Amino acid sequence: MVDNDSMLISVAILGGTGKEGSGLALRWAVNGYRVLIGSREAQKAHDRAAELNVQLGGDYLVGMSNSDAAAQANLVVLTVPYSAHQSTLLSVRDQLQGKILVDITVPLAPPRIRAVTVPAGHAAALEAAALLGESVRVVSAFQNVSAEKMKTVDEEVNCDVLVTSDDDEAKVEVIKLVEAAGMRGIDAGPLANAVAAESLTPVLLYINKKYGAKGAGIRITNLP
Repeated sequence: MVDNDSMLISVAILGGTGKEGSGLALRWAVNGYRVLIGSREAQKAHDRAAELNVQLGGDYLVGMSNSDAAAQANLVVLTVPYSAHQSTLLSVRDQLQGKILVDITVPLAPPRIRAVTVPAGHAAALEAAALLGESVRVVSAFQNVSAEKMKTVDEEVNCDVLVTSDDDEAKVEVIKLVEAAGMRGIDAGPLANAVAAESLTPVLLYINKKYGAKGAGIRITNLP
């Protein structure tokens, strides 16, 4: 069901041509959000948006450069690999001022992607906040969700989403996005707690390989 509030929000997904970004784009688009897919190469974003529109059966998504997408959106989601984290943020820093940035980056260190890597800034989201300044409200979310479970809009995603930020209002807005993507958002405290959420991803990747699972996720139990 489309939430009327969602019609007022444009969401830019930087790095939206990848699996995770594309899955989120599909789910938000069918729930009434205006979704802008960004990429370093505008044509690549345009082509990916066209492919996803065919999947959805309508003109829901628009592709453009990362900077154009960030400039046109109310809320921006960063879905790039950690290796491109800093350079992407620097390229759109001016366009992000005064907005909410949802950082889903996990600081993986290939080829050891099933072992926890703690970056110099302790968490990718904390590094983003330090780089962008106080006027950008950074929220960390979606690190522990399998992209495979989001690639079709009618696929159930059996996973909770930990949402951390130093801005309580920004967390509320992002939890709405989590729900629009078919999951339960959990307020998991200040942005410093993103260290734990990011570190869970390589643990889940290890569990997937060890047990032959596809898309292991997390559930927070015993909530009221």
